[in-house]
Amino acid sequence: MEVSFLRFSSVLFAIILITTWVWRVVNWVWLRPKRLEKCLRKQGLKGNSYRFLFGDLKESISMYKEARSKPINLSDDITTRVFPFVLQTVQKYGMYLYSTQSGGQTVIFGTQGSQIDHKTLFNKRKAFSFPVSGKDSFMWIGPNPRVNITNPEHLKDIFNKIGDFPKPHNNPLVELLATGLASYEGEKWAKHRKIINPAFHVEKLKHMLPAFYLSCNEMLKKWESFLNNEGSCEIDVWPYLQNMTGDVISRTAFGSSYEEGRRIFQLQREQAELAIKAIQTVYVPGWRFAPTTLNKRMKEVDHEVQGLLKDIIHKREKAMRAGEAPNDDLLGILMESNFKEIQEHGNNKNMGISIRDVIEECKLFYFAGQETTSVLLVWTMVLLSRYPDWQARAREEVLQVFGYNNPDFDGLGHLKIVTMILYEVLRFYPPVILLTRTVQKQTQLGNLSLPPGVQISLPVILVHRDTNLWGEDAKEFKPERFAEGVSKATKGQVSFFPFGWGPRICIGQNFAMIEAKMALALILQRFTFELSPSYAHAPCTVITLQPQYGAHITLHKR
Repeated sequence: MEVSFLRFSSVLFAIILITTWVWRVVNWVWLRPKRLEKCLRKQGLKGNSYRFLFGDLKESISMYKEARSKPINLSDDITTRVFPFVLQTVQKYGMYLYSTQSGGQTVIFGTQGSQIDHKTLFNKRKAFSFPVSGKDSFMWIGPNPRVNITNPEHLKDIFNKIGDFPKPHNNPLVELLATGLASYEGEKWAKHRKIINPAFHVEKLKHMLPAFYLSCNEMLKKWESFLNNEGSCEIDVWPYLQNMTGDVISRTAFGSSYEEGRRIFQLQREQAELAIKAIQTVYVPGWRFAPTTLNKRMKEVDHEVQGLLKDIIHKREKAMRAGEAPNDDLLGILMESNFKEIQEHGNNKNMGISIRDVIEECKLFYFAGQETTSVLLVWTMVLLSRYPDWQARAREEVLQVFGYNNPDFDGLGHLKIVTMILYEVLRFYPPVILLTRTVQKQTQLGNLSLPPGVQISLPVILVHRDTNLWGEDAKEFKPERFAEGVSKATKGQVSFFPFGWGPRICIGQNFAMIEAKMALALILQRFTFELSPSYAHAPCTVITLQPQYGAHITLHKR
């Protein structure tokens, strides 16, 4: 009798377990997505109907591969190449909403399913004096709906209310590339921000200027060695800019040279390529443990990077104990700040950050610190090659401020035209073209009530090129729009956020801008440059916005 009861209990338990598992799978791949879709459509949002498991991923990846298959003309809008599916979704389903009330009703112009005549929109906006609030639509990333938000007021709320709109938990494989401050939430983010902040104070950045100069000067000497008898040469500047910004990170973060950190950079670049492949698939919980080629390689790369960084950190700890370690590089400042935080709380190590955390911050230094500045510089050289009048104006300003002397910190702050150009490049070619957030509880965003489980897409490149926010010349390169600063150019709206916005704005933005100004000033002092006939215009995303076929430029010695 007891045996029969035990068998019955075991069978019943197995049935309940299997039923529960089946229910969770069905809910994840079908019931939940359809429920969220119904909720979004009730609020007037439109997008493709949910398709089992993959959503819009197959179509999105297909369009992206097709777009990457060939270069485009310099005059073409790059969003058609780097953001084809999102652009199509916004154009097809987006609706223009106005935030003020007319007769108790929200005024809506335009219809879903059709593009909107910008001139008509401007006339209506002028007639009613209503601020445009965006073109909202949704798409599917696997079984997860992602709402595209371009309304500046909504963007402001999302960036400011970091508790309501946290960053999403990424595919665990993608997180192998780097986590650190950029990925953390809540108390952990606040603690890391406090500890890391001292490394990016202006006074600390001043001390890093010699490293910026040394790294850039070494790159320019290599360029000069390639000049022919006429004082010209054609080179692909992209790998040199990558190496130069990598060298800056090695020197400013770890007090070493690029040669010492070369292996880490190579591995991080490979990891970025692998991360893109991981992003382009639906992540099934637990799949990271499957022994696939991609999974194994990503883990191998991460293991090697962590080992290399551990060696650097342990050497620094040993040197610190011996009183021999420099404390003016990012790692030294980070470790010193961490030590002070622990001491202030009675030597409570829980108040500081762990070695594992330090490693993650170092990985982030390596990746984000290098990538942001290198892509900013490469697109600046491409655009100044295309617009030689702006190149000439920038050079004239640099020579007026510095002559042929080494740029100094105060002088870099007086480069108004150079700053205008860099801002316009960041608007035109933002390093990261898309930011994402998530909704974890029922949350109000303007007139939208977003249920938990919805993702939010902040399409940086679409907002930066929106004619309703920037005017009819939004898709033209016009640095003069920043002549009176960012606030004046954006009319006080959240429509320019290459480094994010609000409390979580990128902690390294001043570092990147000072480095870019130094590099551009030195390049302009020594060379004039133009696009080579072999240049192929092919922006593409490998986490950041990069030139797919490099940046072939003809340099002329001044």
